[in-house]
Amino acid sequence: MSNSIRGKTYTLCDDGGGSDGFYARLSAVADDVLDHGNPVDVLGQVVAMSRQKRLLKKIAGAPSDGTFASGLVHTLRMQFAGFTTAVAAHIAGLPLTQRWDRTLAASEEQYHLYMLEIELRNRLNIAPFRACDCRLAFLPHCLHDLGAQCRSAPRGEDYVCKGCSKACSINAVSKMLRRHGVRPYIWRTANLGSLFRRLKREGRRVGALGIACIPELVSGMRLCAGAGVPVVGIPLDANRCARWWGEFHPNSVNLRKLENLLGNDTLLSVHSPA
Repeated sequence: MSNSIRGKTYTLCDDGGGSDGFYARLSAVADDVLDHGNPVDVLGQVVAMSRQKRLLKKIAGAPSDGTFASGLVHTLRMQFAGFTTAVAAHIAGLPLTQRWDRTLAASEEQYHLYMLEIELRNRLNIAPFRACDCRLAFLPHCLHDLGAQCRSAPRGEDYVCKGCSKACSINAVSKMLRRHGVRPYIWRTANLGSLFRRLKREGRRVGALGIACIPELVSGMRLCAGAGVPVVGIPLDANRCARWWGEFHPNSVNLRKLENLLGNDTLLSVHSPA
Protein backbone atom coordinates (compact mmCIF):
# COMPACT_ATOMS: atom_id res chain seq x y z
CA MET A 1 0.00 0.00 0.00
CA SER A 2 1.07 3.57 -0.66
CA ASN A 3 2.34 5.41 2.40
CA SER A 4 1.19 8.76 0.98
CA ILE A 5 -2.33 8.25 2.32
CA ARG A 6 -1.73 5.74 5.12
CA GLY A 7 -4.56 5.36 7.62
CA LYS A 8 -4.50 4.39 11.27
CA THR A 9 -6.36 1.14 10.60
CA TYR A 10 -7.21 0.98 6.90
CA THR A 11 -5.94 2.35 3.59
CA LEU A 12 -7.98 2.01 0.40
CA CYS A 13 -5.31 3.46 -1.90
CA ASP A 14 -2.92 1.21 -3.79
CA ASP A 15 0.69 1.92 -4.73
CA GLY A 16 -0.53 4.16 -7.52
CA GLY A 17 -2.14 6.44 -4.95
CA GLY A 18 -5.78 5.85 -5.88
CA SER A 19 -8.65 3.76 -4.55
CA ASP A 20 -10.24 2.72 -7.88
CA GLY A 21 -8.82 -0.78 -7.49
CA PHE A 22 -10.46 -1.20 -4.12
CA TYR A 23 -13.89 -0.21 -5.45
CA ALA A 24 -13.58 -2.51 -8.46
CA ARG A 25 -12.77 -5.40 -6.14
CA LEU A 26 -15.59 -4.49 -3.74
CA SER A 27 -18.11 -4.35 -6.57
CA ALA A 28 -17.06 -7.80 -7.80
CA VAL A 29 -17.31 -9.28 -4.31
CA ALA A 30 -20.77 -7.72 -3.82
CA ASP A 31 -21.93 -9.23 -7.12
CA ASP A 32 -20.84 -12.68 -5.95
CA VAL A 33 -22.38 -12.30 -2.48
CA LEU A 34 -25.71 -11.21 -3.92
CA ASP A 35 -25.95 -14.48 -5.81
CA HIS A 36 -26.82 -15.99 -2.41
CA GLY A 37 -30.17 -14.26 -2.07
CA ASN A 38 -32.35 -11.17 -1.91
CA PRO A 39 -30.26 -8.00 -1.36
CA VAL A 40 -32.29 -6.96 1.70
CA ASP A 41 -31.83 -10.36 3.31
CA VAL A 42 -28.12 -10.46 2.51
CA LEU A 43 -27.65 -6.99 3.98
CA GLY A 44 -29.44 -8.09 7.14
CA GLN A 45 -27.11 -11.05 7.47
CA VAL A 46 -24.04 -8.88 6.95
CA VAL A 47 -25.18 -6.38 9.60
CA ALA A 48 -26.00 -9.13 12.10
CA MET A 49 -22.63 -10.80 11.56
CA SER A 50 -20.73 -7.55 12.00
CA ARG A 51 -22.11 -7.17 15.53
CA GLN A 52 -20.64 -10.50 16.69
CA LYS A 53 -17.00 -9.60 17.12
CA ARG A 54 -15.97 -12.68 19.12
CA LEU A 55 -17.76 -15.06 16.81
CA LEU A 56 -16.11 -13.46 13.79
CA LYS A 57 -12.68 -13.98 15.33
CA LYS A 58 -13.53 -17.63 15.94
CA ILE A 59 -14.76 -18.11 12.37
CA ALA A 60 -11.68 -16.39 10.92
CA GLY A 61 -9.38 -18.65 12.95
CA ALA A 62 -10.97 -21.88 11.72
CA PRO A 63 -11.12 -23.48 8.26
CA SER A 64 -14.15 -22.61 6.18
CA ASP A 65 -17.00 -24.99 7.04
CA GLY A 66 -19.21 -24.35 4.03
CA THR A 67 -21.72 -22.07 5.75
CA PHE A 68 -22.57 -18.65 4.36
CA ALA A 69 -21.03 -16.87 7.38
CA SER A 70 -17.79 -18.84 7.25
CA GLY A 71 -17.46 -18.52 3.50
CA LEU A 72 -18.11 -14.79 3.63
CA VAL A 73 -15.59 -14.08 6.41
CA HIS A 74 -12.86 -16.03 4.63
CA THR A 75 -13.66 -14.52 1.22
CA LEU A 76 -13.59 -10.99 2.60
CA ARG A 77 -10.29 -11.63 4.37
CA MET A 78 -8.77 -12.98 1.17
CA GLN A 79 -9.97 -9.99 -0.86
CA PHE A 80 -9.49 -7.12 1.61
CA ALA A 81 -6.80 -8.04 4.16
CA GLY A 82 -4.33 -5.97 2.18
CA PHE A 83 -6.36 -2.84 2.93
CA THR A 84 -6.54 -3.44 6.69
CA THR A 85 -3.01 -4.46 7.62
CA ALA A 86 -2.78 -1.89 10.45
CA VAL A 87 -5.90 -2.93 12.39
CA ALA A 88 -4.28 -5.52 14.67
CA ALA A 89 -1.44 -3.24 15.73
CA HIS A 90 -3.85 -0.39 16.35
CA ILE A 91 -6.08 -2.49 18.61
CA ALA A 92 -3.08 -3.86 20.49
CA GLY A 93 -1.97 -0.30 21.22
CA LEU A 94 -5.32 0.93 22.55
CA PRO A 95 -5.52 1.71 26.27
CA LEU A 96 -7.94 -0.46 28.23
CA THR A 97 -10.42 2.41 28.47
CA GLN A 98 -10.83 2.36 24.66
CA ARG A 99 -10.94 -1.40 24.07
CA TRP A 100 -14.76 -1.28 24.34
CA ASP A 101 -15.17 1.63 21.91
CA ARG A 102 -17.02 0.10 18.94
CA THR A 103 -15.47 2.55 16.53
CA LEU A 104 -11.87 2.61 17.72
CA ALA A 105 -11.70 -1.12 18.50
CA ALA A 106 -13.43 -2.53 15.42
CA SER A 107 -11.76 -5.78 14.38
CA GLU A 108 -10.37 -6.58 10.96
CA GLU A 109 -13.30 -8.91 10.23
CA GLN A 110 -15.71 -6.12 11.15
CA TYR A 111 -13.94 -3.70 8.80
CA HIS A 112 -14.37 -6.14 5.93
CA LEU A 113 -18.07 -6.59 6.66
CA TYR A 114 -18.50 -2.82 7.00
CA MET A 115 -16.98 -2.35 3.53
CA LEU A 116 -19.51 -4.77 2.08
CA GLU A 117 -22.38 -3.24 4.07
CA ILE A 118 -21.66 0.21 2.62
CA GLU A 119 -21.68 -1.19 -0.92
CA LEU A 120 -24.91 -3.11 -0.36
CA ARG A 121 -26.69 -0.10 1.15
CA ASN A 122 -25.57 2.02 -1.80
CA ARG A 123 -27.05 -0.47 -4.25
CA LEU A 124 -30.32 -0.73 -2.37
CA ASN A 125 -30.73 2.99 -1.73
CA ILE A 126 -29.36 4.72 -4.82
CA ALA A 127 -32.69 4.94 -6.69
CA PRO A 128 -34.75 6.03 -3.64
CA PHE A 129 -32.02 8.56 -2.73
CA ARG A 130 -32.06 10.13 -6.17
CA ALA A 131 -35.86 10.32 -6.09
CA CYS A 132 -35.91 12.43 -2.91
CA ASP A 133 -36.76 16.11 -3.26
CA CYS A 134 -34.53 17.04 -0.30
CA ARG A 135 -31.08 15.48 -0.58
CA LEU A 136 -28.50 16.40 2.03
CA ALA A 137 -24.82 15.48 2.23
CA PHE A 138 -22.78 15.47 5.42
CA LEU A 139 -19.02 15.83 4.97
CA PRO A 140 -16.22 15.41 7.53
CA HIS A 141 -14.31 18.48 8.63
CA CYS A 142 -11.07 16.46 8.42
CA LEU A 143 -11.29 16.53 4.61
CA HIS A 144 -10.52 20.27 4.44
CA ASP A 145 -7.28 21.79 3.17
CA LEU A 146 -4.94 21.69 6.19
CA GLY A 147 -2.75 24.37 4.63
CA ALA A 148 -5.52 26.96 4.64
CA GLN A 149 -7.67 28.58 7.32
CA CYS A 150 -11.11 27.02 6.94
CA ARG A 151 -13.74 29.76 6.58
CA SER A 152 -16.80 27.53 6.70
CA ALA A 153 -19.76 29.06 8.50
CA PRO A 154 -23.17 27.95 9.79
CA ARG A 155 -25.96 28.25 7.27
CA GLY A 156 -29.16 26.27 7.12
CA GLU A 157 -28.82 22.85 8.72
CA ASP A 158 -25.09 23.00 9.58
CA TYR A 159 -21.78 24.49 8.43
CA VAL A 160 -21.18 25.10 4.72
CA CYS A 161 -18.00 25.39 2.68
CA LYS A 162 -17.10 28.92 1.53
CA GLY A 163 -14.80 27.75 -1.27
CA CYS A 164 -11.79 29.54 0.18
CA SER A 165 -9.18 27.06 -1.13
CA LYS A 166 -8.98 25.46 -4.56
CA ALA A 167 -6.89 22.67 -3.01
CA CYS A 168 -9.61 21.79 -0.48
CA SER A 169 -11.35 18.45 -1.00
CA ILE A 170 -14.47 19.72 0.78
CA ASN A 171 -14.62 22.54 -1.78
CA ALA A 172 -14.36 20.10 -4.71
CA VAL A 173 -16.87 17.67 -3.21
CA SER A 174 -19.32 20.47 -2.36
CA LYS A 175 -19.25 21.80 -5.93
CA MET A 176 -19.90 18.34 -7.34
CA LEU A 177 -22.79 17.78 -4.95
CA ARG A 178 -24.41 21.10 -5.80
CA ARG A 179 -24.20 20.30 -9.53
CA HIS A 180 -26.31 17.23 -8.80
CA GLY A 181 -28.84 19.05 -6.64
CA VAL A 182 -27.51 17.82 -3.30
CA ARG A 183 -27.05 20.32 -0.45
CA PRO A 184 -23.62 19.79 1.15
CA TYR A 185 -22.91 20.43 4.82
CA ILE A 186 -19.82 20.00 6.96
CA TRP A 187 -21.20 17.92 9.81
CA ARG A 188 -20.45 19.68 13.10
CA THR A 189 -23.60 20.50 15.02
CA ALA A 190 -26.62 18.94 13.28
CA ASN A 191 -28.62 16.33 15.18
CA LEU A 192 -29.58 14.06 12.31
CA GLY A 193 -32.47 12.35 14.07
CA SER A 194 -34.15 15.63 14.93
CA LEU A 195 -33.38 17.08 11.51
CA PHE A 196 -34.94 14.16 9.65
CA ARG A 197 -38.06 14.21 11.82
CA ARG A 198 -38.55 17.95 11.22
CA LEU A 199 -38.10 17.69 7.46
CA LYS A 200 -40.52 14.77 7.28
CA ARG A 201 -43.12 16.75 9.26
CA GLU A 202 -42.72 19.45 6.63
CA GLY A 203 -43.63 16.90 3.98
CA ARG A 204 -40.16 16.57 2.49
CA ARG A 205 -38.82 13.33 1.03
CA VAL A 206 -35.38 13.26 2.61
CA GLY A 207 -32.29 11.45 1.33
CA ALA A 208 -28.80 11.54 2.84
CA LEU A 209 -25.26 11.07 1.59
CA GLY A 210 -22.37 10.60 3.98
CA ILE A 211 -18.59 10.66 3.77
CA ALA A 212 -16.58 9.48 6.76
CA CYS A 213 -14.08 6.86 7.87
CA ILE A 214 -15.42 3.31 7.52
CA PRO A 215 -16.68 2.60 11.06
CA GLU A 216 -18.22 6.06 11.49
CA LEU A 217 -19.82 5.95 8.05
CA VAL A 218 -21.46 2.62 8.86
CA SER A 219 -22.78 4.05 12.14
CA GLY A 220 -24.23 7.07 10.35
CA MET A 221 -25.79 4.99 7.59
CA ARG A 222 -27.45 2.75 10.17
CA LEU A 223 -28.82 5.83 11.95
CA CYS A 224 -30.33 7.04 8.68
CA ALA A 225 -31.76 3.60 7.92
CA GLY A 226 -33.38 3.51 11.36
CA ALA A 227 -34.98 6.88 10.60
CA GLY A 228 -36.37 5.61 7.30
CA VAL A 229 -34.06 7.87 5.26
CA PRO A 230 -32.54 6.48 2.02
CA VAL A 231 -28.80 6.81 2.56
CA VAL A 232 -25.73 6.33 0.39
CA GLY A 233 -22.13 6.87 1.37
CA ILE A 234 -18.45 6.74 0.51
CA PRO A 235 -15.66 6.03 2.98
CA LEU A 236 -12.63 8.27 3.21
CA ASP A 237 -9.60 6.70 1.55
CA ALA A 238 -8.08 6.29 5.03
CA ASN A 239 -8.77 7.29 8.64
CA ARG A 240 -6.39 10.16 9.32
CA CYS A 241 -8.15 12.58 11.68
CA ALA A 242 -7.28 13.61 15.24
CA ARG A 243 -9.54 10.98 16.76
CA TRP A 244 -7.25 8.31 15.37
CA TRP A 245 -3.85 10.02 15.28
CA GLY A 246 -4.11 12.81 17.83
CA GLU A 247 -3.71 15.30 14.98
CA PHE A 248 -5.06 15.85 11.47
CA HIS A 249 -3.37 14.54 8.32
CA PRO A 250 -4.32 15.27 4.70
CA ASN A 251 -6.99 12.91 3.39
CA SER A 252 -8.93 12.13 0.24
CA VAL A 253 -12.11 10.52 -1.08
CA ASN A 254 -12.68 8.87 -4.45
CA LEU A 255 -14.39 11.51 -6.61
CA ARG A 256 -15.14 9.03 -9.40
CA LYS A 257 -17.06 6.88 -6.95
CA LEU A 258 -18.94 9.96 -5.74
CA GLU A 259 -19.83 10.94 -9.31
CA ASN A 260 -21.05 7.40 -9.87
CA LEU A 261 -23.38 7.62 -6.89
CA LEU A 262 -24.71 11.00 -7.95
CA GLY A 263 -25.23 10.64 -11.65
CA ASN A 264 -24.12 7.34 -13.17
CA ASP A 265 -26.72 4.60 -13.56
CA THR A 266 -24.24 1.76 -13.03
CA LEU A 267 -25.58 1.13 -9.52
CA LEU A 268 -29.16 0.90 -10.76
CA SER A 269 -28.63 -2.80 -11.44
CA VAL A 270 -30.60 -6.01 -11.26
CA HIS A 271 -29.53 -6.19 -7.63
CA SER A 272 -31.87 -3.34 -6.67
CA PRO A 273 -34.86 -4.61 -4.66
CA ALA A 274 -38.13 -5.31 -6.41
